[in-house]
Amino acid sequence: MIEFRYDTQLLIEGTNLDEDAINEYFTNNFKGDCLLAVGDDELIKIHFHTNEPWKVLEYCASLGEIYDIVVEDMDRQSRGLKG
Repeated sequence: MIEFRYDTQLLIEGTNLDEDAINEYFTNNFKGDCLLAVGDDELIKIHFHTNEPWKVLEYCASLGEIYDIVVEDMDRQSRGLKG
């Protein structure tokens, strides 16, 4: 069984984005793994495995415009189903 079910990926477009602050917020506030939050002060790419992707989306939307959102169910994928 997969501990963190949903592979959550998105882009955040905004101003004064801080990848270190975003990484710290994820680490302190969300349960999950495989965090990737990289970019610059105008565009950040997020990749994160979690059981609560809606919380990730809500937080990221508070930072700027979010788009290219992908939430895949890795449990379904591991069973050979469409994720």
